Amino acid sequence: MKPAFCLLNLLSILNVVFAMVNPIEVRNRHFFDSVTDQPFFIKGVDYQPGGSSGVNDFWDPLSDTQACARDISIFQQLGINTIRVYSINPSLNHDKCMTMLAAAGIYLVLDVNSPKEGQHLNRYDPWTTYNPEYLTHVFSVVQEFSGYNNTLAFFAGNEIVNDKVSASASPIYVKAVVRDMKDYIAHHSPRTIPVGYSAADDLSYRISLADYMECYQYSPSEAVDFYGVNTYQWCGDATFFTSGYNILVQDYSHYSKPIFFSEYGCNEVRPRQFKEMGSIYSTQMSGVFSGGLVYEYAQEANNYGLVDFDEKGNVYLLPDFFTFKSMMAKSVDPPIPKSALVSQSSRSSSARGGRAQNTQKACGTHYDNLDISKGVPKSLGTALILKGVNATKGSYVSLSEQDLVSSYSIFKPDGALLRSTSVKKKEEFS
Repeated sequence: MKPAFCLLNLLSILNVVFAMVNPIEVRNRHFFDSVTDQPFFIKGVDYQPGGSSGVNDFWDPLSDTQACARDISIFQQLGINTIRVYSINPSLNHDKCMTMLAAAGIYLVLDVNSPKEGQHLNRYDPWTTYNPEYLTHVFSVVQEFSGYNNTLAFFAGNEIVNDKVSASASPIYVKAVVRDMKDYIAHHSPRTIPVGYSAADDLSYRISLADYMECYQYSPSEAVDFYGVNTYQWCGDATFFTSGYNILVQDYSHYSKPIFFSEYGCNEVRPRQFKEMGSIYSTQMSGVFSGGLVYEYAQEANNYGLVDFDEKGNVYLLPDFFTFKSMMAKSVDPPIPKSALVSQSSRSSSARGGRAQNTQKACGTHYDNLDISKGVPKSLGTALILKGVNATKGSYVSLSEQDLVSSYSIFKPDGALLRSTSVKKKEEFS
């Protein structure tokens, strides 16, 4: 008989669970727990089993309760506090998986785009895809996931600007999507959820695109609340200096918003050592960067996975899993400069449940290698923003024993079966 993988300490969460995690908010250039006032550093993995095709009319990574029970138990073995999911179907129900994540103390950074037709921007001809149909999808994702306290943030786009053609066509449309999402959240979300962008670390646009996404032309809502960087420049036995991480810190040292690695984990040297985590979670970087997400959880053809799956959904822990787990165990939250800390008494009146007040920057007229000459397009989602979309707002739910026990098997790299594991709740929820 297969061992059952039991999630979370069953008897303690069979009843309805409310507000199990504190919302995370932006204050100046860092994330903070909105209740404890402690800085929040992202320690996580990118999670999209099935790759870009892992979303359809019937399934996505956060709709399968059995898969969530299996994987969340593994997340807790890793010791992470955040996952990033690249695409979901907002017409599916995600209440149980989000409740499991919350009870496990794990937050979600969610991309609002999907590879399906009409659900993403065409980076080369964005004016053909920026339309009410597309915004209906985006707003539906926002509407549903605004109901969960452990929705940490939304990405308005991922590497949409990645070459000369997209850099001449897309920046103003990415900014338009950021604006529309933030305006929708302001009208319909019970709390302010940060909206940002995940950028390819291309030297042609490293500074200029970040600066452009930080500013606003017509409305302050055009500016991102945070910025993600996908970088793979630390490989093997590199150091903070030989990897160029010191240059990354220098290049973003002026940035007024939180920055974190939305993807990292070079695999040109194998097995991966993840030595960059020693710098990411240290005072070398904590004044500028707020942690990161390793790429990636599930094995694909590009060989970045921490785990692999067989055709039945059983899990095989790969060697990188144990190395990453070991490095995560050594990664403690580093101190950040006192200037970034906001005391309870000095917080703005809108901080709890509202947007922390940050310095807003007006846009300039020129950003290297970007074409912004046409200006940010007028919103095509004004009516949707005022009226709201026809989408259900997510909520935490009761979980049965059947929900919480996964029948999948988990194997070590040597093929040995990992015995039944009970993953405990976060201490705060007991």
